[in-house]
Amino acid sequence: MYLLGFDIGSSSVKANLLDAETGKTIASDYFPKHEMPIHALKPDWAEQDPEMWWKNLKLATHQVIRNIDTKLIKAIGISYQMHGLILIDKNKKLLRPSIIWCDSRANSYGEKAFNEIGSDKCLSNLLNSPGNFTASKLAWVKENEPEIIDKTWKIMLPGDYIAMRLTGEARTTISGLSEGILYDFKENKIADFLLENLGFNNSIIPDIVPCFSKQGFLMESVSKELGIPAGIPISYRAGDQPNNAFSLNVLNPGEIAATAGTSGVVYGISDQIKYDTRSRVNTFAHVNHSNSLNRLGVLLCINGTGITYSWLKKIMNTDLPYDKLNDLAAKIKPGSEGLSILPFGNGSERVLENLNPGCQISGLQFNSHSTAHLIRAAQEGIAFSFNYGLEIMENMGIKPKTIKAGNANLFLSPLFRDILSSITGANIELYNTDGSQGAARGAGIGAGIYKNAEESFKGLSLIKTIEPENGKNYVDIYNHWKDLLYKTLN
Repeated sequence: MYLLGFDIGSSSVKANLLDAETGKTIASDYFPKHEMPIHALKPDWAEQDPEMWWKNLKLATHQVIRNIDTKLIKAIGISYQMHGLILIDKNKKLLRPSIIWCDSRANSYGEKAFNEIGSDKCLSNLLNSPGNFTASKLAWVKENEPEIIDKTWKIMLPGDYIAMRLTGEARTTISGLSEGILYDFKENKIADFLLENLGFNNSIIPDIVPCFSKQGFLMESVSKELGIPAGIPISYRAGDQPNNAFSLNVLNPGEIAATAGTSGVVYGISDQIKYDTRSRVNTFAHVNHSNSLNRLGVLLCINGTGITYSWLKKIMNTDLPYDKLNDLAAKIKPGSEGLSILPFGNGSERVLENLNPGCQISGLQFNSHSTAHLIRAAQEGIAFSFNYGLEIMENMGIKPKTIKAGNANLFLSPLFRDILSSITGANIELYNTDGSQGAARGAGIGAGIYKNAEESFKGLSLIKTIEPENGKNYVDIYNHWKDLLYKTLN
C-alpha cells in the first residue's frame, strides 16, 4: 500500500511515494531540475503561474510511479508554499498569476486595515496584523485590478488550487485561512470583519475542511494525466511550514521545527492563544488545531536564508558544490575577520516589522577577505537572524531546548549547524524527512490508513544530533551583528 505526497514549493514541485506499512520512501523526485522562475514585473513583486506548478507535479508523479502497481496508491497529501493568492472564476479558471509569499506590494493595504480596524481587535481575533499576507494581497488586486475582482468567484491558496485541479472541489482549511489572516480565533469562524473592511463578503472563501480528512477524490480526467487510478482520496493539505513541523512529528506544545531553504523558518507549537504585539513573529492554526484543542504554530520567518547562499554562489561564478564551499568557510575563524552580512535582501521582513533594508555586507576588506570569508559571514548572518527572531519568540514563552530539522538545504552544512546550535544554546536534531514525505504521512492519517499520528511516523529516524559547544565564541560577534542591524534600520 502506497501514499503519495506532493510539496508545491516556489523553487520546485516534489513528489514522494511512501510505503504505508514500513513508513519508508519508495521513490521521490522533483521538477524542474533548475529553480522555477519568479516573475517580478516591478520591484518587490513576485508572481508565479500555477499552471507551471501543475506541469511539474505531473512530471514528478510520472517519475515516482514508474516501477509500482499504481492501484496500490491509497491516498494523496499536499504541502504548499504559504501565503500565495490565487483567484478563480465560476468555471474554476485562473484569472491571473499567483501573487506568492515573498511579494511585498500589499504592505500598505494591510497597514491601512490594521489602523482602521484597530490593533486590539486585529491582534485579539486574528493574532496578527493583516500585514502583507493573503488578505492584503486581495485588497491590492481589488484596488488595482478591479476587472479581475469582478470575475472572481473564489480565492485560494496554492495548495487549495492544486487540490481543486485533482478533485474539481474548491475547498480550504482553518490552518490555511489563518495563514492568510482570514480566520477569527475568538469567534472560531471566517474573519468577516476583516473581509468587510477590505470590501468583500465570505462567499469568496471556499468551503472549509479539516487538514486531515477526505477532502475530495481524484477525477477520471486527471487520473489519465497523472497515470494513477481515479477515486484516490486527497486526504491532507497544509502550508509548507505547518507541514514541515508535522513531518518532524512536531505537534505538541514546546516542540520546535526549523527549515532553511530559500527562506528560513523556526516554527514552535503552543497551546496558548498569544501574539507578538508588533507582529514580528506570527501565530497560525497548526495542522491539528481544533475549536476544542488549541494547537497554534508560532512562526518566525527570515526571507533571505538559502537564497543568500545561492546568490553568493552565483555572483562568485564558482563551479564548486555547496559542500566544498562549506569546507572552505569552516577554515575561517568565527567572525569572518570583521566581515558581517545582514541577509535581508528578499523582500519585506516580518521579523523587522515589514521593513525591507536589503542585504548588507559590512567590513569588507579587499586585501584580506576571500570567497571563504563571504561564505562564512553569510552563514553566520543567517544563523544570527534566526537567533534574533528566537529572542522575540522567547517573550511569548517559546524557548527551544531542541530544534528539529530535515537533513536538507542549509542544514546539510556542518558549519551552519554548529553556528546555529552555539548561538541559540539548543540541540539540533536532523531527521530523514522532507515536506513531500510529510504530506504522504498526513494523507495516511486523513484517509484512516493510520489510526493516529504516532502510527504514521514509523520509518522516521534521527540521523544526527548537534550539541552547542562554542557559544562563548559568538556572543561578541552576534552583538556586533545586532548593532549593525539596528544602525541599518535606523
